[in-house]
Amino acid sequence: MERTAVRSSNVRSVGYAGGILEVEFHSASVYQYRGVPEHIYTGLITAPSKGTYLDRMVKGVYGYSRVS
Repeated sequence: MERTAVRSSNVRSVGYAGGILEVEFHSASVYQYRGVPEHIYTGLITAPSKGTYLDRMVKGVYGYSRVS
């Protein structure tokens, strides 16, 4: 999946396609979150704090798997 680089102390890049949100962290780990609405992706991309938004709006809400 193509990802867009973001400015964040925790998140390196973010991608979205077909309800799957893909997040690459600075640790090089990549996670895919399933069933994510597009407005959540848009909110993440525009959030002043990507990590805080991810913690509040994505983690624990959507199923995920680590892909690398």
